[in-house]
Amino acid sequence: MEMMQPLKISLETAQKLAKALGVPIEQIMHMPPHILVNKLLELEKKEKENDPS
Repeated sequence: MEMMQPLKISLETAQKLAKALGVPIEQIMHMPPHILVNKLLELEKKEKENDPS
């Protein structure tokens, strides 16, 4: 069984996600990459919907 690699995301991105999802930053750091990517995409989509520029 292979150890999961920590995600290669910036601290800034992790903090933004943690704040947006309302979870501790540690939880973000331990999320599986595919879940994290999905969350980031959802977040981006929401931001675009809320910003009709």
